[in-house]
Amino acid sequence: MKDAKKDSEKVVWDQIQMRSAQGNPLIPGPSTRPIPKLMVWLILFVSVTYVIYTLKLLTTSAQQTCEDTPFTSYLHRSLLHPNKTSLTSPPLILNQTSETTPPHHRHRAVREKQVVAVQMQQVPPKPKLTEIHDVVFGIAGSSKLWQQRKEYIKIWYKPNQMRGVVWLDDRVKYSPEDKQTLPPVRVSGDTSNFAYTNRQGHRSAIRISRIVTETLRMKMDNVRWFVMGDDDTVFITDNLVRILRKYDHTQYYYIGSLSESHIQNIFFSYGMAYGGGGFAISYPLAKALAKMQDRCIQRYPGLYGSDDRMQACMAELGVPLTKELGFHQYDVYGNLFGLLAAHPVTPLVSLHHLDVVEPIFPYATRVEALQRLMLPAKLDSAGIMQQSICYDKTKSWTISVSWGFAVQIFRGIVSPREMEMPSRTFLNWYRRADYTAYAFNTRPVSRNPCQKPFVFYMSRVRMDSELNQTVSEHERHRVPHPPCRWKMADPDELEMVIVNKKPDPHLWNRSPRRNCCRVMESKEPRTMVVNVGVCKDGEISEM
Repeated sequence: MKDAKKDSEKVVWDQIQMRSAQGNPLIPGPSTRPIPKLMVWLILFVSVTYVIYTLKLLTTSAQQTCEDTPFTSYLHRSLLHPNKTSLTSPPLILNQTSETTPPHHRHRAVREKQVVAVQMQQVPPKPKLTEIHDVVFGIAGSSKLWQQRKEYIKIWYKPNQMRGVVWLDDRVKYSPEDKQTLPPVRVSGDTSNFAYTNRQGHRSAIRISRIVTETLRMKMDNVRWFVMGDDDTVFITDNLVRILRKYDHTQYYYIGSLSESHIQNIFFSYGMAYGGGGFAISYPLAKALAKMQDRCIQRYPGLYGSDDRMQACMAELGVPLTKELGFHQYDVYGNLFGLLAAHPVTPLVSLHHLDVVEPIFPYATRVEALQRLMLPAKLDSAGIMQQSICYDKTKSWTISVSWGFAVQIFRGIVSPREMEMPSRTFLNWYRRADYTAYAFNTRPVSRNPCQKPFVFYMSRVRMDSELNQTVSEHERHRVPHPPCRWKMADPDELEMVIVNKKPDPHLWNRSPRRNCCRVMESKEPRTMVVNVGVCKDGEISEM
């Protein structure tokens, strides 16, 4: 049996050798013995695996090529540069790829560089900050009061830096000097076709309410904001710009503040900006207003003034008032000292009704007093009228500094909660001493002779360039003080308070907070030195 098996294997081997030598394929024919099935399946498996792997490799490579270069580049270019439709990838990116780099590394490098390039292209440039030349002022005036009121405008308006128009009800004399110090003057359009039925008001309210629209129709270039004010309004323009920079001028904004009089706000609206204190309207909102204002005004013939007509149109446009407390209507009579000495923690933007109230500095005319206020405003406009509260614990005194305006010294310790409330040195708009008539908290003027404050008004201010700080001198306001029986140091010995403060133009870029003040050692007799500045870590107005 073994010999027979060997013989048969030998015959098969001889046949295979013979066929190989003749060039015939080693495929079993009908006359040959079949190759084992295991070998056939193995060959088929290897062949199919090779084909699948090859197809997958080709497909993946094609997708990477399409995604990495033409389609991605075309998509980004079509989005960023609609007029350029070339499918060629950026040459700088492709040329930076080495030819000797493996394909998958090269694709990844190209992809990463393209992502970085697209991200750099997609980062929007920072918008330019609003500047004063982006603002146009519309000033409401009266021809009868022009010669008197124009002096207020001269205090703050700078023709070489600002743009604006004074709108009057009739022609006035306009001297060559006026052209150099004042905005141009125009006569408002005829409003006789508009109905006005309010018996207590005056129809000039219709003319004044259209000032923003008439100013827009002058078609000035590069306008972001229209700011409305009266001819007896004084603006701190640097602070106005600081406020406007907080808002997107391409959106609808109606920015201003309320009256100090609670009754006025009830009669008119708590959602209305009072025009005397000034308000700002973004350019897109002014355009929308101009399209519908004349129709809107016709629907409200019974309203009293220009402010409520403006607010009525804003209500129809669906734009609410954005409140900024630095716009001051000052619907009060008497002395503004209590309001100014406890100014809210916000930039001082405007003052109004200057013909109604007393001069803000004693022994000066209204215009002279405002001119004096502009001196510290030029050195540190962000800090003007900002209150700081501190204590001289060795003498048990409370000190309140309203920078650029006045310093108060009280005997005893008065809490910051009380000091930041305005003292009622003024009367409300209806000439009554009614503490419930205001839209904010107030405190009474103390009747205790020992708690009457010693007031020092700012008289001079300068910049110390070596120390980079302002130095303001405050002289004692000489008024009789009743005798006090408290056994403590008497501020009556002081003649002057010197306040040192570094300018802080970025004060309002931070969260709102009062500055801190510190009583310093004085080398001069009868003089107190106070330093005002940003509160240090852990520093508070502590009693």
